[in-house]
Amino acid sequence: MSGNAGQGLLAAIAGRAARVGVIGLGYVGLPLAVAAAEAGFPVTGFDIDPGKIARLAAGSSYIDAVPSAALAAVRGRLSATGDFSRLADCQVIVICVPTPLDQQRAPDLSFVTDTTRTIAAHVRPGTLVVLESTTWPGTTEEVLAPILKTSGLVPGEDLFLAFSPEREDPGNAAFTTRTIPKVVAGTGAVAGDLAEAFYGAVVARVVRVHDTRTAEAVKITENIFRAVNIALVNELKLVYDAMGIDVWEVIEAAATKPFGFMPFYPGPGLGGHCIPIDPFYLTWKAREYEVPTRFIELAGEINTAMPHHVVARLREVVDAASGRGLKGGEILLVGVAYKKNVADMRESPAMKLMQLLEEAGAKVAFIDPHVPEIPPMREYGQYEKRTALDPAELAPGRFMAVLIATDHDGVDYAGLLELGCPVIDTRNAIARRGLPLTHVVKA
Repeated sequence: MSGNAGQGLLAAIAGRAARVGVIGLGYVGLPLAVAAAEAGFPVTGFDIDPGKIARLAAGSSYIDAVPSAALAAVRGRLSATGDFSRLADCQVIVICVPTPLDQQRAPDLSFVTDTTRTIAAHVRPGTLVVLESTTWPGTTEEVLAPILKTSGLVPGEDLFLAFSPEREDPGNAAFTTRTIPKVVAGTGAVAGDLAEAFYGAVVARVVRVHDTRTAEAVKITENIFRAVNIALVNELKLVYDAMGIDVWEVIEAAATKPFGFMPFYPGPGLGGHCIPIDPFYLTWKAREYEVPTRFIELAGEINTAMPHHVVARLREVVDAASGRGLKGGEILLVGVAYKKNVADMRESPAMKLMQLLEEAGAKVAFIDPHVPEIPPMREYGQYEKRTALDPAELAPGRFMAVLIATDHDGVDYAGLLELGCPVIDTRNAIARRGLPLTHVVKA
């Protein structure tokens, strides 16, 4: 470690005296803020949503992974604010803001760049700035560093920049922010040392790589791996369905092989902030190097087409059962969150299913034990504030079909079968619970 600023910050981190600022208090930022406070750091969380600030001030969590009891345990060490001038009080600043795609599926870094400009306006000497938002390799050095230089501070001397990709998995009870290994890298050795020291104080294991481009590539590779393999089983589902073979049974049997196979499962499309989006950050950047990304783009095409396949299959089933189309009938959509047992709506394929069904003339009602009301979303604004049915409102004869989009555990699947209409199951939820498949079609 060289330089007075770096040495001083390293000592402050070691003594838990460095104030940590976490920008963006969503599914990534809030768990990190709580974990840092649990590790003994004073933490200030920043967010532009006054509703989140108010709830945190009241000790009420809005993230499943952070129970309100965890907030109570760090009261006094964790506070939240919308006053970004208080970044001047922070010696470690972590950026946890969204990195979506625009309408042309190109990276939208506006949240990152706007946040970095705000940091540059308030940052003080001897500060470590870490980006956690997933992005294309080179972003930290090519986008953040030039903006931070406008502060008048010299990166590597009195301002330190690093990248450490978030690895949150909403709904996964086996791993928490503290137990998931953290990949880190700095723009220079001093920044890398500082990032390693900070995260080493917060999480159980730190994996350091030699530069930020590598760290950025690590995260994007993880998500491409999942996207490509999910696309593969989605394609296999179509092939095996045409052959009269149950792809779920195939995967479960193949998974008994103790080596050389990792099970992935088909579904109605991809959801969550990472897997449907992050691969396209690399395909976009690869064009700069004139390198094709055919595998990634094909996987994206397959996964994007899955909601259309599900609706087409549902239409076939309804036509066979009643001889009528979808127009005017009511469909019960089961689960609107993007994955089971969470309230996370980001990029949920259920919303695309709802849109396609209503465009076909159907009426769509939904149940979801985790989503009583559809929240504001970047897309599908027409569904904001639409409320879930009370399970007591479900009655035989009301619905043309039931479409299971998300297999939450807190759903009465036996009750769905009692509605007496076809059940289109995109998650194998009925079979996995050992229920009869008389009216069930896997799609």
